[in-house]
Formats: sequence, structure tokens, C-alpha cells
Amino acid sequence: MKIDAQPFPLDLDPATTALIVIDMQRDFIEPGGFGASLGNNVALLQAIVPATARLIAGCRAAGIPVIHTRECHLPDLSDCPPAKRLRGAPSLRIGDPGPMGRVLIAGEPGAEIVPDLAALPDEKVIDKPGKGAFYATDLGPHLAGLGTKTLIFAGVTTEVCVQTTMREANDRGFECLLAEDATESYFPEFKAAALAMIRAQGAIVGWTAPVDAILSALAPVDA
Repeated sequence: MKIDAQPFPLDLDPATTALIVIDMQRDFIEPGGFGASLGNNVALLQAIVPATARLIAGCRAAGIPVIHTRECHLPDLSDCPPAKRLRGAPSLRIGDPGPMGRVLIAGEPGAEIVPDLAALPDEKVIDKPGKGAFYATDLGPHLAGLGTKTLIFAGVTTEVCVQTTMREANDRGFECLLAEDATESYFPEFKAAALAMIRAQGAIVGWTAPVDAILSALAPVDA
């Protein structure tokens, strides 16, 4: 099937496609979390939850595996380099106690995916210590086991964890499609720039398309 995407239509086979939903966690999206502690307007990220939920539902209906990621660290912070933890001057640092438990620590409430986008019991959830979802995780072997060739991406933030993972995937030979209205940044201009650089030079990193365009292409499969 063809997705009406930029910079040109993308051929996609649902049988060899997976959806990766990046870091739609309470610590990034809800007030009181790590994102807010950095001085960001989390309402921008909250706004994409409905479109992301529709994309997840459409992929599930089409039989496309859904993979969720969470950026979080071990309780002893052994997988969090000081260069990451000590950067800047946030009101809360990774590992500090916050309104939703210790910030970005695996198993704490703030590290969980927002309820509206929660993984089903049989869906893969990857805890990642870095920005890219391939680094120090089993994502690569998992996708190889599925026979995946094309990846649809959603999640936050567009220019950091989403784009990093897309570039990792591109280097590994995957075709990559980013759902434009199911991704967001705390900085709208950063999202716009990331979308432009992803699809520049003939889709040098990948394609972008609205959720509705992706779902309309998947609809015949659903039917």
C-alpha cells in the first residue's frame, strides 16, 4: 500500500511494519514531571495524546505490532552518566524525588506511560537509558524477530528521542515514517525543523505524514 507522505509516497507492507511510540511518559507529559521541572509547557505534548491513541488503535486493528519505549534509569543510576544527570540547572534532576516518585527511574509512577496510551499486556515495552531506542536495549533483535522492514514513529520529543531513534533505524536499513501530529516538542520551531531535516534530500532519514493519511491507507487492511 502507499502512504500519502512527504517528500513522496511511501510503499508500506503492514506485514513487515511496526509502530514505535517513543517516551509518552507521565514525567514528560504531565504537570509536576521532569519536563515541567525544566521549565517547559507540557500542554504542548499533552495535545498529541488523542492523535497518538488513534494511530495506536489503527495499527493494532491492522495487525501492526506496537512497541512502546520509556526513557528511565536503574534505581542506583548506574546507567545514567554524570554528564547526563548533572547538565543544566533543572529544579529536579534524574533520580531526585518528585511529585510522581523519583524522576525518570524505572518502576516509579512518573516513568510510566500515560494511561490513555498504555501498552497492552502482549505489547513490547522497552526501557532505554539513552535518547535512541536502539542503544543498550534489545530493540534491534526484537525487530529482527518480527521481520520488520518499515517503522512508523510517534512520541516525544520530535527533535531529541524520536529523531535520534529514527536516525539509528535509518542506519540499520529500516524505512522510517514519522506521524506528524502524533509527535511534538516543547519548542514548536524545533519540531518544524526536525520534520524538515528528516524528509530533506529525498527522505534522507525518512518520511512524514499526518495520522489521518496513515490510517486511511491502513483502513482497507482493517476492513
